[in-house]
Amino acid sequence: MVFAQLIEFASDDLFKVCVKRYNGNYKAKDFTCWKQFLCMAFGQLTHRESLSDTALCLSLHQDKLYRLGIGKAFDKSTISRANESRDWRIFRDFGLKLIEQAKIIYANENQLDSKLKGRIFALDATVVDLCLDVFWWAKFRSTKGAVKLHTLLDLKTAIPEYIFITEGSVHEVKTLDYFSLPAGSYLVMDKAYIDFARLWRLARERTNFVIRAKENMKYRVLDRGIPDKAKGVLCDQTIEFTGPATIKRYPGNLRRIRYFDAESANTFVFLTNNFKLSALTIAALYRNRWGIETFFKWIKQHLKILTFWGHSENAVKTQIWIAISTYVLVLLAKKKLNLQHSLYEILQMVSLSAFDRTPIKKLFLTENYQDVKEQNCNQLILL
Repeated sequence: MVFAQLIEFASDDLFKVCVKRYNGNYKAKDFTCWKQFLCMAFGQLTHRESLSDTALCLSLHQDKLYRLGIGKAFDKSTISRANESRDWRIFRDFGLKLIEQAKIIYANENQLDSKLKGRIFALDATVVDLCLDVFWWAKFRSTKGAVKLHTLLDLKTAIPEYIFITEGSVHEVKTLDYFSLPAGSYLVMDKAYIDFARLWRLARERTNFVIRAKENMKYRVLDRGIPDKAKGVLCDQTIEFTGPATIKRYPGNLRRIRYFDAESANTFVFLTNNFKLSALTIAALYRNRWGIETFFKWIKQHLKILTFWGHSENAVKTQIWIAISTYVLVLLAKKKLNLQHSLYEILQMVSLSAFDRTPIKKLFLTENYQDVKEQNCNQLILL
């Protein structure tokens, strides 16, 4: 069946290693961690609205479940208890293993116009709002709860390098402490990530960063490059900081570029530790940061991470990591089967034909996909 064919791209041997690491199947008689993953992934891939919806859909196809590896239909309470009690790190580690596989097969892909040899990353976070009365652990504001998905995205492949899930009150800049990048990489960030001690660590590790500057920054100009106002480059300066505390945190020089974007009619000020690339290339690097916003928009629209099927921190993180694993499975299927269709089209066809006994490759060769394009959100005004 189509669902089973897609799941074949997820190695159950790797999954067993993750389960053993956290003793996930302790006292599990029939509903193992693998069956939990299959049930939750089924809900993600078929766009189920709730855990009850997922359990009902599976129960209506009981005669087919053994071919999916699930065996029999399980109650909503069984799946819910597993989500609440089994260590979410099992699914995090498995998701990271799938990401490693995807990185290997997409190593030569480049969705950007840039010809830079190093890897290009964008770092950002998206907020998923929650009801503080129900999700009491997800502290964000005094009357509001939320979780944050801190993501380091490889912009050339659209594959997340790292994902950190925290409560909403955790500041974005703290995620800079959780990873290190290969020397020669490029990291693009918004001004929320300005912390000069952390930026100095990136510079010492030979990571090229591009970040928006804050307005109240105190500095002295050491050198002025030649601006190109016709192309939007208003100034290109080499600067050093003058504030005693800032000098201590970042003792080196930085490059300050002021750029006018004619398309949006906005002026941006960038800071970077790269003095070799042209100012236009630096501006283009920051423009590519929009790729991570597209990633967040896609997973929120097409995966179940805005409404949760459990209330505990463990259940929420379990659902998010299984959703991420589902996204990576679709990426693996697209590449290994050499499918030319978009991720949205693949996901839609899998959701509509999960129980069909048609080879996935044949399924995409025989259908017309003009009717499953992503819909335009613009609605005509009738009155």
